[in-house]
Amino acid sequence: MRKRIFRNWGLKIASLLLACILWFLVVAINDPKETQTFSNIPVTLVNTELLEEGNKVYEVLDNTNRVRVSVRAPKSIIKDIQASDIIAEADVSRLTDINTIPITYSVLNAGSEYTIEGIPSSSVVKLSVDEKASKLVRVSCTTTGEPEEGYMVGRIQLDLNRIEVTGPQTAVEKISYAQITVDVSGASSDMSLNGDIMLYDVDDNRLELSNVKLSEAHVHVSVPVLALKEVPLQFGKTGEPADGFLETGEVTYEPSRVMLAGTSYALSQVARVVIPPEVLDISGATEDVVKVINIKDYLPDNVSLADASFNGNVTVTIHIEPKVVRNLEIPGSRLSISNVPEGFVVEQVVQDGAYVLRISGLEAAVRAVSAEGLTGNVDIAAWMAEEEMEELSAGLYSIPIRFILPDNVVVEQQPEARVTIVKEDEGEDL
Repeated sequence: MRKRIFRNWGLKIASLLLACILWFLVVAINDPKETQTFSNIPVTLVNTELLEEGNKVYEVLDNTNRVRVSVRAPKSIIKDIQASDIIAEADVSRLTDINTIPITYSVLNAGSEYTIEGIPSSSVVKLSVDEKASKLVRVSCTTTGEPEEGYMVGRIQLDLNRIEVTGPQTAVEKISYAQITVDVSGASSDMSLNGDIMLYDVDDNRLELSNVKLSEAHVHVSVPVLALKEVPLQFGKTGEPADGFLETGEVTYEPSRVMLAGTSYALSQVARVVIPPEVLDISGATEDVVKVINIKDYLPDNVSLADASFNGNVTVTIHIEPKVVRNLEIPGSRLSISNVPEGFVVEQVVQDGAYVLRISGLEAAVRAVSAEGLTGNVDIAAWMAEEEMEELSAGLYSIPIRFILPDNVVVEQQPEARVTIVKEDEGEDL
């Protein structure tokens, strides 16, 4: 049996080759039909202007404008068909009541010896058709990140603060505002860029609306990055309180220091915020003077308050108190005489009892002065200068007694000492 199988090898091989040749000849003569499937074929929508003329807009649903088709044709034809040869079209004029359009197919350069059809799920294009709507929405800008330490973001400027959005009414109605986000992380100088516009609803949710067109996709943004500097406040005042009242010298205000923002050069010129004296007039005051001053009005150019929540109002209080008067008795034993011109002597001081020194000032200051700690001085040279006296003559004089008092205490009534001045040689004869 085995010998029969392997007998006449040459004849058997020749028969096999002949059979193959005959099969190829039959195929070539008959040209049998074959079927081939093509995927991801784009569907072209035609006559879309019909929707536009009706003020309608559309959106393709479920990616139905990409289809799979089956082509059946003779093998000699189908072997040359490429996906790019398949034409799929949907005519908007055939739009149904349920917003579907049947798809028609054809094959380029394939003659008529073929059949083509969509896979069952690819027979129609599904549309969402809506009224066309437009509206203006505001454009804002926000930042993320933090600039370099010692810097802050100033007032952002947008070249446009409104854009027009156009699309299906249901989509347009969802849009509340447009926003650009700028990352300022580590910034220490001004930024200038074209920012991408994003759409948001009323709940601040970002909207992805491919069927909505924007009049501008980008807006130029200028982001000033300002230097920071903390400085004190300084208040001047003008006028005097009413008679019988004094300014205590205490001025209270809050805050006492403020943080400023501006260019580095502008801030280098600012050591403090100075409020001019005429702003605080205490003329005729009989009680504390309280005034609200907006320090923004006194900031240099290119400088602003860094804290946006601070409106710049500072309440300033200048404290006023009644003047207190007090009499002090100074014994004559505490009186000294100085600067007697050469050639003269003070012969005697005539005084019965103590000298009365009348002082005034704020209560705390006046009460702090002790009569026991005071000494008086009669300065002859100073008295002559006040009297514009160039030469001294012998005689009896009343000369003011000078006392060393605190700066905030005033002598209301200057006591005088009666002194007898004689020439030195006359004094010796006596």
